Amino acid sequence: MQPTLSTAPDGTRFRDLNGNGVMDPYEDPRLTPEERTAALLARLSLEEKAGLMFQTVIELGDDGDLLETPGAISKSPTSTVILGKGMSHFNVHHIPTARAGARWSNNLQRLAEQTPHGIPVTISTDPRHAFVENTGVAFSAGPFSQWPEPMGLAALDDLEVIRTFADVARQEYCAVGIRAALHPQIDLPTEPRWGRQAQTFGYDAERVSQITAAYLEGFQGDALGPESVACTTKHFPGGGPQRDGEDAHFPYGREQDYPGGMFEYHLAPFREAIRRGTAGMMPYYGMPVGLERDGRPIDEVGFAYNRQIVTDLLREELGFDGVVVTDWELVNDNHVGDQVLPARAWGVEHLDATGRMRMLLDAGVDQFGGEECVDLLLDLVRSGAVAEERLDASVRRILLVKFQLGLFDDPYVDEDAAERIVGNAAFREAGTRAQAESVTVLVDREETLPLFAAPGARIYAEGLADHALAAYGERAVRPEEADVAIVRIGAPFDPRDDLFLEKWFHQGSLEFPPGLAVRLARIADQVPLVIVVNLDRPAVLTPLLPVASALVADYGSSDEAVLAALSGRIPPRGVLPVEIPRSMDAVRASATDVPDGTADPVFPRGFGLRPVAPAPVAAASEPVAARQ
Repeated sequence: MQPTLSTAPDGTRFRDLNGNGVMDPYEDPRLTPEERTAALLARLSLEEKAGLMFQTVIELGDDGDLLETPGAISKSPTSTVILGKGMSHFNVHHIPTARAGARWSNNLQRLAEQTPHGIPVTISTDPRHAFVENTGVAFSAGPFSQWPEPMGLAALDDLEVIRTFADVARQEYCAVGIRAALHPQIDLPTEPRWGRQAQTFGYDAERVSQITAAYLEGFQGDALGPESVACTTKHFPGGGPQRDGEDAHFPYGREQDYPGGMFEYHLAPFREAIRRGTAGMMPYYGMPVGLERDGRPIDEVGFAYNRQIVTDLLREELGFDGVVVTDWELVNDNHVGDQVLPARAWGVEHLDATGRMRMLLDAGVDQFGGEECVDLLLDLVRSGAVAEERLDASVRRILLVKFQLGLFDDPYVDEDAAERIVGNAAFREAGTRAQAESVTVLVDREETLPLFAAPGARIYAEGLADHALAAYGERAVRPEEADVAIVRIGAPFDPRDDLFLEKWFHQGSLEFPPGLAVRLARIADQVPLVIVVNLDRPAVLTPLLPVASALVADYGSSDEAVLAALSGRIPPRGVLPVEIPRSMDAVRASATDVPDGTADPVFPRGFGLRPVAPAPVAAASEPVAARQ
């Protein structure tokens, strides 16, 4: 879809966004983004400025239509937030098809043309190219190409693959009108129990810094432009050292500890993100406990509330002048059905919503994530509690990104092109190859791997779909009838479902239940046993070692990709981005912020065997992607 253009007296084609028949400076495509930002900022009403400082979730209909009733997550009708509240930044969740996503994006932009200055919408997303489905963290790929979780990309230890992934994701995002990524997540997960590390790149600060550079290059290019996706890097200044590994989404996980004095280590990848021009930065929910810098105690309040972190460190010391957006729902509680998720106002729970917003502004944030309480901000300005000039500082940064992305000149996308680009065969094949190659072989006794040297194997399998197994052999009903057994399991966690979102977070113990090893040993008594563990956290694998002929890890891989790796059709080359602890006692005794900090780990960071691949067998000669 093409924008409607007008022609200035000198022949310049432009979008007449305010409908006055004149090419105003902010509409002039010949001016720089900085000049256009200054020109528009001077024209905006207080209400327009306030609306720009909020970003929340809105949902789309199955056919890409605009929802005018509150959805499962979104709180207000679409027209209310765009026309009534003046908001123009929205986080999208479920996208059923590429065409629906593109159509919805175009519908949003058409609606935005009705606002006083026609400010285009910026659509953002959490990661959506892998396997995790967690409304508070990430989404499974759906119509997009599917890759391993970021931890799996790190396991490949290949910057070119990272760059390729980021470029593919950029193309797919742009095709459906998504122009902002609420990632990369470059926290260093030094606490092994932390529930968000699947979306990280491990905790080697130097390597994560290099990955960050390649990732930003793939999404943003050398500088933001009309082909870029603007990245919001998170979670400043590092969300990995969570006390006991409990996540700061929840009241019991609000503290971050630095007993090893490693604050600067966790900060290192963010320095690189700033150097590489990340468009945005998101502080984490957590509050530092007992932290000092240069002999000065750091206030024990959530990082976004902390002026010492946002203004003194991020803005002044590190020189970041991009957009700082808070993580979601720091001002108001979130009620969904019969559950609640308290506002993450850690350390300032005693403040009301007005006090929280005022403190966030004083800390130096630009945009309130997961909120749409525009009236609250307007009341602060109209009462004199917050100066309008304070809003101007943030709105300048926010508008500049929109202009740099070219949204004011053409925010529309081609629905047919979206269907051709998103999830195309080449992208899917590249993603599946990365899934298989990221598989990490930890144990291979007596050269059990690769499997299936000859077609027609009898396979006892748990956790593997029939259609995936069919390319390699026949499913056996009992282990004793099989040539090999393959069991896929997930890393252990403690199920919880009291607070909203809690059930999606894998937290708590890293130990498998004792009965699992006993049951697996009975299988291993009958047939060689290959155990595949999905490491969304570094499970305690110790009890599995005696029973496994081969033990491998994946970080988000389809059944087809796992079998391609086990068979050697796509040889696995992954290495561990984190160490594997020997016991929970070792985990509990380790320092929260120290990398490689558990005593006598079973497998060190960087470990991974690489079995020799066999010649391809006829039964598995078709491309992996063709069977998806």
